[in-house]
Amino acid sequence: MKPDTSTQNLLAVTPLLDFQHPALQQLIDERGWRDLLEFERIGAVYDFVRNDIAFGYNQSDDLPASHVLADGIGQCNTKGTLLMALLRAVGIPCRFHGFTIDKALQRGAITGLAYLLAPRNIIHSWVEIHFDGRWINLEGFILDAHYLASLQRRHPAATRFCGYGAATPNLANPAVEWKGADTYIQKDGINHDYGCFDSPDVFYSRYGSNLSGFKRWLYQCVVRHWMNRNVANLRQLKCLDSTHHLLRFPR
Repeated sequence: MKPDTSTQNLLAVTPLLDFQHPALQQLIDERGWRDLLEFERIGAVYDFVRNDIAFGYNQSDDLPASHVLADGIGQCNTKGTLLMALLRAVGIPCRFHGFTIDKALQRGAITGLAYLLAPRNIIHSWVEIHFDGRWINLEGFILDAHYLASLQRRHPAATRFCGYGAATPNLANPAVEWKGADTYIQKDGINHDYGCFDSPDVFYSRYGSNLSGFKRWLYQCVVRHWMNRNVANLRQLKCLDSTHHLLRFPR
């Protein structure tokens, strides 16, 4: 069943897309995003979510945008929620596209017990905006530029790359900058497509998030802190490394 994609629905406030929250409104006012032309408005919001919200793991996928902003970190789903909320707040219609990705994409950023506990198929999403008469896919905001640069230094000879939160045909020059076209950084890891939804709220109410029960508790209280330390350490790498860490999807 196709979701209702009326403009009104694609600009609506929801419990997760809580862009009327004072913190989000203050951010928008301070940055002056509403005063920009549409192309620049999208780019400014996109760049903020990509680089001012560092790649990292929150306590859950289904967090309100205001919570993600307060955390200052996020991954595909949580940064996507914040991006959607900010885009809607400045008048850009957008929708949620849900997928799963193979967990091999996360190996390196997730290690040891955390990797063993992770489901084989991890819920993933990107944001689709309606701009210039067409739908554009935005996924390249997931990894901040500092973290991506560390991966590029670590794997200078990489082309098709899978691991550390990236799955791209060209690690040296991935399509992550806003130029009015699709952006991607994890697309090559997708193994199932759920389709488009008016909001993340609708998707999570239907399909849930990545973990439940004891695994969810363990992830929230222990595992995600290990994962964030891994990511922080990877972000600080400055030396070149051999390519023996390159990972490929299982066949």
